[in-house]
Amino acid sequence: MAVGVHIIADLYGIDAGLISSADAISPIMENAIKEGNLTEISSQYYQFRPMGASGIALLAESHLSFHTWPEYGLVTLDIYTCGDRSNADKAFDYLLNTLRPTSIDYRKFERGSKVEENVKIDNPQLML
Repeated sequence: MAVGVHIIADLYGIDAGLISSADAISPIMENAIKEGNLTEISSQYYQFRPMGASGIALLAESHLSFHTWPEYGLVTLDIYTCGDRSNADKAFDYLLNTLRPTSIDYRKFERGSKVEENVKIDNPQLML
């Protein structure tokens, strides 16, 4: 059993117009959160000059973050969720279908997979 799933992805070949500004990409990220049935607590987006954006959404399930390099057609993406494991996939699939990268490099990790081993902490100072 794992407590969460973590998708780390580099998306290449994206139209620069979609990722040059925080105003353009933030609605895409907000829609990915909705499509993934995720619960947004807060979000922050930053506009670089002359172009590029970064953002992070704090989710009840964990987080979604991204950084863009329009000059390279690149978005680096991080989606980490707990709960229903398919929600991260739904958000990721939405982003792939919307941003339409020409290639992707991604990894999906299970997080907290050893939680059932009931690790005993013998040193009380580690429990601070």
